[in-house]
Amino acid sequence: MKLTNYDIILRPVITEKSMNQMADRQYTFLVHPNANKSMIKKAVEEIFGVNVEDVKTLNYEGKVKRVGVHVGRRADYKKAIVKLTANSKSIEFFEGFNA
Repeated sequence: MKLTNYDIILRPVITEKSMNQMADRQYTFLVHPNANKSMIKKAVEEIFGVNVEDVKTLNYEGKVKRVGVHVGRRADYKKAIVKLTANSKSIEFFEGFNA
């Protein structure tokens, strides 16, 4: 299966911690579980028009949850923290979320 840039970057992560990391030019995204670091770097550079210095990825297993006698699992997901170079412009998408 061929992943496009928009398949790789699923959505941004908007949390207090990710907002604090924006001061260090780091942005957090949920990404496709099969995407590797080079694919993520290329996708962020092409979608947002920025220069990426570093990509860190984290894989999460979904938690087991139950409601009464029914047992299920949340979905597994992958998160990427993307650090931009010092001379790169910031990602405008996040600018409206400054708290």
